[in-house]
Amino acid sequence: MLCLAVMLIGPLQTAKAAGDQPLIYDEAGLLSPEDKEELTIMAKEYGAKRDTDIIIYTTNNPEGQDVQIMTEDFYDEKAPGYDHPLGNAVILTLDFYHRETYLAGFYKAKEYLDDQRLDKIRNKITPDLSDGEYRLAFEKYIKTVYKYMGYKPGVNPDNILFNIWFQLGGAAVIGIIVVAIMASRSGGRVTVSGRTYEDKSTSGVLEHQDAYIRTTTTRRKIEKNTSSGSGGGGGTTSGGHSHSGSRGSF
Repeated sequence: MLCLAVMLIGPLQTAKAAGDQPLIYDEAGLLSPEDKEELTIMAKEYGAKRDTDIIIYTTNNPEGQDVQIMTEDFYDEKAPGYDHPLGNAVILTLDFYHRETYLAGFYKAKEYLDDQRLDKIRNKITPDLSDGEYRLAFEKYIKTVYKYMGYKPGVNPDNILFNIWFQLGGAAVIGIIVVAIMASRSGGRVTVSGRTYEDKSTSGVLEHQDAYIRTTTTRRKIEKNTSSGSGGGGGTTSGGHSHSGSRGSF
């Protein structure tokens, strides 16, 4: 009975320990206590719906380490994971020494947040990071991670076809077209046309003339690429945990 109790309590304590781990590691001191508490609540709420720890890690990086290596070491040392250590997790790292950011997805997050999706998330939050709107950027990060993990891997989550307003608008347009067709047919069909009284033996083109009027030149502005740098891609931690990844400056 004692052995059985130990076997039952052990996994519960491990899960509880994983669930009690912090999700916001603000070593750079960007957030107020209130902001940190509210972001933690948000990260726990959205992360629970995707069985994934959504983590934020900020650092002044006094030793000047590479941001990707820092993120990988962070995962190995802190061992985050939604229901067990070294499990499902996505990490946003801000390195203020090099002014770089890195996103990494592990296990389920690696599957649902591949390099391309992480690039999209990074590009969405980089303008706010550059402007010093850190809380706003972190909120966007958490909500976008939750949103993107709701779509099957390999699907573009920003496809306009998935937009609810586009779907409602499309349904309304189809409904209007159907009603218009039904209304046009409700008054009976017209069987007489211009050809009914046309005499083909005497009908024809009497005169043809081409006249040059004007030349029109249209200019189009070529937009500059405002993307925040290279994606970087994923890798494998020194502990052997592979991950997706995206890096860039801010």
